[in-house]
Amino acid sequence: MHRTIAALRVHTSHDDIAGRDVLLWHHGSPQTGAILPPVQHAADARGLAVVSVARPAYADSPRIPGRTVADVAGGIEPVLDELGVASVVSVGASGGGPHALACAAAMPDLVRAVITFASPAPFTGDDDWFVGMQAPGGLRAAVEGEAARRRFAETDRFDPAQFVDADYAALEDDWGSLGADAGAAEELGPDGLIDDDLAFTRPWGFELAEVTASVLLVQGERDRVIPPAHARMLAAALPHATLDLRPGDGHVSVLRHLGAALAR
Repeated sequence: MHRTIAALRVHTSHDDIAGRDVLLWHHGSPQTGAILPPVQHAADARGLAVVSVARPAYADSPRIPGRTVADVAGGIEPVLDELGVASVVSVGASGGGPHALACAAAMPDLVRAVITFASPAPFTGDDDWFVGMQAPGGLRAAVEGEAARRRFAETDRFDPAQFVDADYAALEDDWGSLGADAGAAEELGPDGLIDDDLAFTRPWGFELAEVTASVLLVQGERDRVIPPAHARMLAAALPHATLDLRPGDGHVSVLRHLGAALAR
């Protein structure tokens, strides 16, 4: 089901989720915000409803120029209020990771746990932040500002070397819906991805020390999109973090562990 709440495109697994415990899904960059079947299956196994919100400039959610990571959490809060959810496990994949953390900082009484998969860490301002990224061009351009990031988007092409064999296997199996949804998001234009990259390379609008919920950081050690060093930076800065390194996984295949992460 999808609806518009607070001008944002909101997807829910049930018509009425008032009073339900919820998996709040923060999609990657780019995605449409649709609830992917493996996310739904993992939530069903734990008795959770699912809410997924398309970030500003994705799908039908209007763009907010200059938005920060914290701004997105501020926009999601009235959505959850209107839906009347009881509690939240905030789960973010890749570019959704910072937003999963931001919701925990903004809504400590509602968010009882956070799980991230291959999340970037806050930008450090130095070149070490990019080490291990196969194709950091978009993020490097974002450091220079919106105009530079838009120029990069005009010639940007996916580098297949970003994914390892395990990633391609996952995209051909349970997580094929993720690849299809990313393609659908790209057809709608680059604004969401551009604004995400800009937000990631600017101050996020909150401090990681403000995240009082427990955080499970699931990270593939073979990830060439967001390298393991980012997970280690997050683990060092978050007050209650557990680092779960997966030696055989890359950027997409690490999502295979969603069910196990929810069980923890």
